[in-house]
Amino acid sequence: MFFVFFVFRPKLDVKFLQRLWRILRILFPCWSSQNALMFLTLLGVALLEQLIIYQVGVVPSRFYEVLSDKSIEAFKGLAAYAVLLILMNSTLKSLDQYICSLLYVSWRRSLTESLHKAYFHGRVYYTLNVLRKDIDNPDQRISQDGERLCKQMSTMASRLLISPFTLAYYTYQCFTSTGWIGLVSIFGYFVVGTITNKVLMGPIVSTLVEQERLEGDFRYSEMEFWEKEEVLAHFSMAGKVEHERTGRCFQNLLNTQRSLMNKEFWLYIGVNTFDYLGGILSYIVIAIPIFTGVYDELSPGELSALVSRNAFVCIYLINCFTQLIDLSTTLSDVAGYTHSDREQHAGTSDTAFVLDHLSYKSPVSDELLVEDLSLRVSQGCHLLVVGNTGTGKTSLLRVLSHLWEACGGSVEVTTCFGPRGILFLPQKPYLTDGTLREQVRRLYTDRAADDARILQCLELAGLSGLLKRTGGLDEAVEWNWYDVLSPGEMQRLCFARLFYLQPKYAVLDEATSALTEEAEGQLYRACKQLGMTLVSLGHRSSLEKVRLSCSGTRW
Repeated sequence: MFFVFFVFRPKLDVKFLQRLWRILRILFPCWSSQNALMFLTLLGVALLEQLIIYQVGVVPSRFYEVLSDKSIEAFKGLAAYAVLLILMNSTLKSLDQYICSLLYVSWRRSLTESLHKAYFHGRVYYTLNVLRKDIDNPDQRISQDGERLCKQMSTMASRLLISPFTLAYYTYQCFTSTGWIGLVSIFGYFVVGTITNKVLMGPIVSTLVEQERLEGDFRYSEMEFWEKEEVLAHFSMAGKVEHERTGRCFQNLLNTQRSLMNKEFWLYIGVNTFDYLGGILSYIVIAIPIFTGVYDELSPGELSALVSRNAFVCIYLINCFTQLIDLSTTLSDVAGYTHSDREQHAGTSDTAFVLDHLSYKSPVSDELLVEDLSLRVSQGCHLLVVGNTGTGKTSLLRVLSHLWEACGGSVEVTTCFGPRGILFLPQKPYLTDGTLREQVRRLYTDRAADDARILQCLELAGLSGLLKRTGGLDEAVEWNWYDVLSPGEMQRLCFARLFYLQPKYAVLDEATSALTEEAEGQLYRACKQLGMTLVSLGHRSSLEKVRLSCSGTRW
């Protein structure tokens, strides 16, 4: 299972190649995959395009010969031939760009689906967002970095794909035209340019990663303010404080962007210098055999044609090397973007949890929350866990669901998690977009749709009026459920979902904190009538009454 994040400073090294190889295995799972077939098609188009480019490149030398001979008929035929080559070249170049665009879309789909599969597997999302403080903005890594990586790779694909073929062919042509002196000069030029740009590119990669991290922090600060805007509106100084906090995040981002631009400035100088030096170098290479008398027997017209043809070969070979050097900028971006789950077993149906001398603490603290706890949660025996805020009630649920590791003793889960076993109902309701039916059947949609049963669950939860507001079970709503429903209604809707799924065990973490004591009692009694065994966490005195009515134990 694949997941890539940036924890250490990324460099263009073996680690980068290992990461890139893992990504390529996702983008090209097999030779018969769609991505692989498109890539092979791109190779064919690029090779054909290079063949036409060579023919276009030698056309000027033929024009020199025709014009020297003053042949009007040969000139007309050559002009028509040149126009045909240009039309073919433009068509192939456009097709090349089109296939690269299709590859970008297909690569992004493959990479994002793979990341989502890993992210939503088990409780990976919880580990990354809550327990792993060394990983920043996982959502941005998936949505933005994945998109940018595929975009950069698609722009590089055609040039990298064709480079080995063009380099081999034009190296041979250059050697036959200028000898070993010209060939060594061009290769030496490329080596010096590569080393120079490698040195200039090194600091850019880490700065780019830092910029992406700060982009995520800045976006998160805006989103966090939006989520808390109603609460903050009650405090007169909240706007000023949040403005200053968001401003600091933005200023840090701008400072890093300036630093990145300063480092890129020197890289651009190196890239542009070697671009223009290549044009001069080609004529220096051609001048060597001319001044040494190799072509003294040629007429001025023939020599002009020869210079034109050889200049094209040398310039294009230098251009191939220059393109590879230019790719260093894109490659630095790619390097920046490329930086066990427990198995639950269904056991005996009359027991959910067995805790034996359990001790646990927060992953970010060394202070024990609970020490040497032993108990058994069995079917029909309701359990109430009470205590003040911060005493470890919710932490117990995290240990039971294996989100946190126990630091002593053992936790045995003898019933499977899910609608036929154990379901958790947190204090903060879980709602997403969708119809009312989808809200009730959220998470588990494999059961046959039963309108009468869903309506009965809504009525049992005290939400009969919600059906009129939505216009029906399957009417699409444009609103955000969190904005329209009150906290109490959201908790009732979660209970309607609980009634619909009807698990054997329901673990309620202050799931009625926004409801009245009367409504709380009604919902708990409904759970008991449906045969659920309740494990309730809270600190309200009303829960004690519920415990007595449900004939359970207290801890």
